[in-house]
Amino acid sequence: MKRVNARQAVDAPIVSPSGTRSRGLSRGGAVAQTTLVALLCFGCAVAAEAQTVQVAPFGGYRFGGDLYEEITATSLDIDGAPSVGAIVDVFIDPALSVTFIYSHQDAHVDLPRPPGSPQRVGLSIDHWHAGGTQEFGRGAARPFLIGTLGLTRYGGGGDSEVRFSLAGGGGVKLMPHRRIGVRLDGRVYAVFVDGGVDSGICAPTVCVVGFDLSVAWQADFTAGLVVAF
Repeated sequence: MKRVNARQAVDAPIVSPSGTRSRGLSRGGAVAQTTLVALLCFGCAVAAEAQTVQVAPFGGYRFGGDLYEEITATSLDIDGAPSVGAIVDVFIDPALSVTFIYSHQDAHVDLPRPPGSPQRVGLSIDHWHAGGTQEFGRGAARPFLIGTLGLTRYGGGGDSEVRFSLAGGGGVKLMPHRRIGVRLDGRVYAVFVDGGVDSGICAPTVCVVGFDLSVAWQADFTAGLVVAF
């Protein structure tokens, strides 16, 4: 994990995963809004043809996602903290669904401020994702695998940064009734906080290019109530 800029304001410090400062909502925020609108429109179109829609508000615990403080060259560990959100499954097949996820976490990091003890600051992390879920079996217990992609927002002190992210995982749905049940999930998020072309070698017929990527990892374990429509 590399290049994170952290600075102290009068009322609240800011931690940015990109090594750049941002005021208010960054340009990535506009991208996030546009992407969300597109996903919602797509979801409405799919729902019109779907047999079932499941909504599952959840709560859980998320940890991981170490940052790197550029000025002091010190690792910053994001504390594990509760997470909340919701999952919507729009079924296009009895065992296959288009999935939308929103997950929010309020975490803390300790910023080194010599001399003296580290300064503890708040950091919110939001994931907006869309993808697919494949269930296995149609009984009361239904194991599943899930894969999604989307945007992750880091926010603190009125500033924010938005980055592209991927997620994958699995779990089980316990459906004693066709309209209500329980969903247990485990997901791993990979947030691409920085990247670029490292080097390139070209021959007469082919070019080989190397990429330097910085990825922040987070694991999220959740449980939610499933309501089907």
